[in-house]
Amino acid sequence: MAFLDLVSGESLNIPQTPRTLSRVMTLPGIISDCNLIGDGDSDSTSSVCHGRIIIVANMLPLYAKRDSETAKWHFGLDEDSLLLQMKDGFPTETEVIFVGSLKVEIEANEQDAIAQRLMEDFKCLPTFLPRDIQENFYHGFCKQQLWPLFHYMLPMFLDHGDRFDRNLWQAYVSANYIFSHKIMEIVNFENDFIWVHDYHLFVLPTILRKRYNRVKLGFFLHSPFPSSEIYRTLPVRDEILRGLLNCDLIGFHTFDYARHFLSCCSRILGLDYESKRGHIGLDYAGRTVYIKILPVGIHLGRLKTVLNLPSTCNKIKEIKKQFLGRKLILGVDDMDIFKGISLKLLAFEQLLQQHRALRGKLVLIQIVNPARSSGRDVEEAKEETYSTARRINEIYGSPDYEPVVLIDRPVARYEKTAYYSMAECCIVNAVRDGMNLVPYKYLVCRQGSSHMDEATGIKMDSPPTSVLVVSEFVGCSPSLSGAIRVNPWDFDSVAEAMNMAISMPDSERQLRHEKHYRYVSSHDVAYWAGSFMQDLERACQYHYDKKCWELGFGLNFRVLSLSPGFRKLHIDHVVSAYKRTNMRAIFLDYDGTLVPPSSMVRSPSSEVITILNALCDDPKNTVFIVSGRGRSSLNDWLAQCEKLGLAAEHGYFIRWDKTSDWESLSADLEWKEIVEPIMKLYTEATDGSYMEIKESALVWQHRDADPDFGSCQSKELLDHLENVLTNEPAIVQRGQYIVEVKPQGVTKGLVAQKVLALMVKNGQLPDFAMCIGDDRSDEDMFESILSSVSSLYLAAAPEIFSCTVGQKPSKAKYYVDDAADVVRLLQHLATASSPNPLA
Repeated sequence: MAFLDLVSGESLNIPQTPRTLSRVMTLPGIISDCNLIGDGDSDSTSSVCHGRIIIVANMLPLYAKRDSETAKWHFGLDEDSLLLQMKDGFPTETEVIFVGSLKVEIEANEQDAIAQRLMEDFKCLPTFLPRDIQENFYHGFCKQQLWPLFHYMLPMFLDHGDRFDRNLWQAYVSANYIFSHKIMEIVNFENDFIWVHDYHLFVLPTILRKRYNRVKLGFFLHSPFPSSEIYRTLPVRDEILRGLLNCDLIGFHTFDYARHFLSCCSRILGLDYESKRGHIGLDYAGRTVYIKILPVGIHLGRLKTVLNLPSTCNKIKEIKKQFLGRKLILGVDDMDIFKGISLKLLAFEQLLQQHRALRGKLVLIQIVNPARSSGRDVEEAKEETYSTARRINEIYGSPDYEPVVLIDRPVARYEKTAYYSMAECCIVNAVRDGMNLVPYKYLVCRQGSSHMDEATGIKMDSPPTSVLVVSEFVGCSPSLSGAIRVNPWDFDSVAEAMNMAISMPDSERQLRHEKHYRYVSSHDVAYWAGSFMQDLERACQYHYDKKCWELGFGLNFRVLSLSPGFRKLHIDHVVSAYKRTNMRAIFLDYDGTLVPPSSMVRSPSSEVITILNALCDDPKNTVFIVSGRGRSSLNDWLAQCEKLGLAAEHGYFIRWDKTSDWESLSADLEWKEIVEPIMKLYTEATDGSYMEIKESALVWQHRDADPDFGSCQSKELLDHLENVLTNEPAIVQRGQYIVEVKPQGVTKGLVAQKVLALMVKNGQLPDFAMCIGDDRSDEDMFESILSSVSSLYLAAAPEIFSCTVGQKPSKAKYYVDDAADVVRLLQHLATASSPNPLA
């Protein structure tokens, strides 16, 4: 029984929302039957969540009251809590545990007993933050810094918000650590799912991921996520982004919020995302972090139960009598600076001023919920609201007519429900809001019930109607396509929208209501929770298919997730195999492999030249540099290596040694005349981009362009070129910061095949093959040497070393850390070849 029920003296018998979701989201954007959890390739079926679900939020779904006489604490479930209502979306047998804080302070000597009691009675585990941490964590960092910033409010001046305070940030981190300790008391990491809620716990995922690399972890942000221009002002922006990226699934109410998050990941961390077949995924150190876009819903069963309460029906009759003959517009908002209450009143004043006929016939009822925070801004907003309402009532009111009715007191649920039911129109005019559920509640109440129809005098066969005026800056706006969307800052348009709403024909009001109610009734809180958990299970299903490495310290911690067979290449192992073998093929990439990618000097060092010459002088070795660079550059830089083989432009040009001529593939390059003007057009239109003209290929680079615009332009260019080159012998590839067009069949893998084939033809069966590279174009080479050498019928199994530079997902079996490691490895091989060891 909830606290308000105790106040009203009425108990609610709330029907549970059906747990079965006939069709739900599995991957974001992909709908399937609820019992089909596996991939399309899999025959397996299961129900959602084999383990428990641990729901973590700032506050527990409990109310608490201390008996003044006995000093005993009384606790009960808060039936209005979203966290509690989420349980309807999970299978009945699923155990759900809540972790969070209580809304009251408990003395230290009572905490253990109360914690045990709450766990036994309600499956709730309280965190009991120390008073100083709670104050600096919640009222400090959360409410003074994160909440304003995420609502686009920057502390440009001292009287417009608090500047970043490192002490408050430390309290925030400390609070997140306390939450993690409580979770670790109960969690079974192998089986349990953890679902973290909202901006109070941004760094908790990092702490949990560090504790157990394969934790099954989801996060849902209930507030807006600001644009990158705003978010990038936060001094701890990296730590918060990495916290979110340590989850398996991140949920947002709207695509706008998700888009801002993805933009921040791109601009700050250099991460790119891809959308394929309806789902959005970010590759983060070998892990795919999925993004889900789905607004939260409401609990229909609870609202419908309140509609049938006798107190609700009585209140409806009272409202009908009080405002007889007048139309009602309803607003229900918290008292804060972002809800736009004063802007709403100004628009209503404009409406009465422009339409004299509405005076005396139209009333705006504004229910003001208690402020969730305090401070100068809230007091100023409250003062402006009251002064504007007084002015409107003084100018346009009369002894028997009050145009604006401000209800600034605790309003019982049944009373709000009655006002929802009687309002011709509901307006949500927030200038910035996460997910406002007021419109959803209004729609359900306007749908009515038999008891309510009797109270209002509506005929049973009369179809329900409703009209919504919704700010375009509210999270629920995209899901309410039949609402009248407004810019809350434009008084004229808001006033006209309210006039349109109250003068709309009943037939149109009915159609709008039907459309909205279909959505709200099918996308309730159970659907939202069940859909999220199914996506989370899908996101976690391959956790044990990869091997994990831990990277970074503190809140920059992350997990590198790679193939189980992928391991670091040890020099001693390679040298031992090198010495045992008699016919070796060595393929080396150039940029990022022999020369560090950060180096401004692109020519090889004297040390690299000496090592390459030592390797080439060994008659057992065939050594090739395979690069995307042009042949003139490679020829100039490696002129001192006379026996070194070169493959330029990904293998379009091949030279076996300095004494031989360059060979080229036979390819039709007439398509270059089509591609070049198109690339020039995109170069002119994209500041920071440039075009690289090779003999066999054209490359459009956008590394120095704006990340979002460059990525957008590259996708558009890719699509443009694929369309115009449909019947041409060329392929278009999009890589990291590039779009490249090259002849069909030109790959580094083809170079490896060609060299190995010639060695076999000459009777030199390779028993050692090594390939080292650092980017996507080298992946073909890794595959090629594995298939080519393995297919040879040799007495002993050949030694094959495919190696990428840097720990990242790759088709290679090994990795080295950087270009310096490559040079060190080659130096040891050269020493093993040379009769006079290299210094």
